Amino acid sequence: MWVAGDPDFRVLFEQSPDVLVVLLPDAPRFTMVAATEARLVATHMTREGTIGKGLFEVFPDNPDDAGATGANNLRASLERVLATRTADTMAVQKYDIRGPDGTFETKHWSPKNLPVLSPSGEVLYILHRVEDVTDFVRASELGEELRDRNRDTAAR
Repeated sequence: MWVAGDPDFRVLFEQSPDVLVVLLPDAPRFTMVAATEARLVATHMTREGTIGKGLFEVFPDNPDDAGATGANNLRASLERVLATRTADTMAVQKYDIRGPDGTFETKHWSPKNLPVLSPSGEVLYILHRVEDVTDFVRASELGEELRDRNRDTAAR
């Protein structure tokens, strides 16, 4: 029971600067039951368009990218969390996030999936956390491109 003066953990969670979503362990759907404001902003979504929906219904791979693997890799990670009841840190993933105008914006996220366990060890929720490393990946790609140009110039 909430008592005046006690922290409102829902508000605290929703205002976290981290990009977080809480999922039910109802594979294969993985229903979203909570999201931080940072997650909603990062994915151009609203609470109404997110909460109660299956993760992959709302965030599928870009249908125009035949080589997209983000959703499949994420599903495999969530399945590992269910099977092992331990956290699963994924390699950096490329995700295409649909913008408000319907076009896709490429993001590079470093995801981690963490089980929230009951006292008996049952997975109650999965906390899906991502760190946006898009700027780092782009800077790294630019650095590689510049090194390649310098190599080509020096070889002439």
